[in-house]
Amino acid sequence: MGTHVMLPKDDPGMRYDWRVEEVETLLDTPLMDLLYRAQGVHREYHDDNSVQLAALLSIKTGACPEDCKYCPQSAHHAKKTGLQREPLMPVAEVLAKAETAKKAGANRFCMGAAWRQVRDGREFDQVLEMIRGVRSLGLEACVTLGMLTQEQADRLAEAGLTAYNHNLDTSPEYYGEIITTRTYEDRLETLERVRKAGITICSGGIIGMGESQTDRARLLQILANLNPHPESVPINALVPVPGTPLENAKPVEPLEMVRMMAAARIMMPKSRVRLSAGRHNLSKEAQILCLMAGANSIFYGEKLLTTSNNDTGEDLKMIEEAGLKIQAA
Repeated sequence: MGTHVMLPKDDPGMRYDWRVEEVETLLDTPLMDLLYRAQGVHREYHDDNSVQLAALLSIKTGACPEDCKYCPQSAHHAKKTGLQREPLMPVAEVLAKAETAKKAGANRFCMGAAWRQVRDGREFDQVLEMIRGVRSLGLEACVTLGMLTQEQADRLAEAGLTAYNHNLDTSPEYYGEIITTRTYEDRLETLERVRKAGITICSGGIIGMGESQTDRARLLQILANLNPHPESVPINALVPVPGTPLENAKPVEPLEMVRMMAAARIMMPKSRVRLSAGRHNLSKEAQILCLMAGANSIFYGEKLLTTSNNDTGEDLKMIEEAGLKIQAA
């Protein structure tokens, strides 16, 4: 996974040499102390008090050959989940939704296609057209399309892609319990190709899949030891979907999400930490604690790919009540 490199001394807050024991200690810090420390880091690096709103659209749903245990889009679970396969959406329809998202206050428009890897051809060309269209609206464009070759990453960069989402999901040690159809190394290689193409990285993980505290610490350690850090780090709480192998998973305790947000903020000071899936199971107060812990982006709108999300009006009210402001498009 590359050599750990320390940043020049002019920014001592940035580290790339975290040890897993340090991260475990961080996650176990008394909550008030952890929040205090995270707030200090957050204010030092993000003094504008803004929250980025990101809208997420599933542009191609279902029939994914991967076997991720959490995902209703996997073809392996389709008979039980009943999720219907849908083809790639037409470009015009996607851009109309991007326009709607922009009017609702979104600054970033994220598009997800249920593919294991990108294949060159008509559909990839359409995705490139979508990216160009989203950028022409004045929005940041993010996609998640599975694994990429270097040439494909370069073509995404040429189309103006702002960010590529490719989550690590969990620790390398626990990964095989969740996914067997691709390796952890595959994921890291895709991130390297994206970085080499000059596209920013959006990479995080999911908690609540039966992993240990050490697994959570390892996930954060690997993300924070990437140099540079991912510009965007989504922290997701599992949304158990009926018909998936994790349908009976125990709900994530809200304060566990707060701790993950705070640790991510301390370890990756400049990154946008994203309060992502599972947010609709959190109370308004728990979400505000996540924002206080250093989250400064939320996924916004009715759907997070194929699971429900919070109401946009409620989100805007919550941000206002917390005394924060929305990042301008």
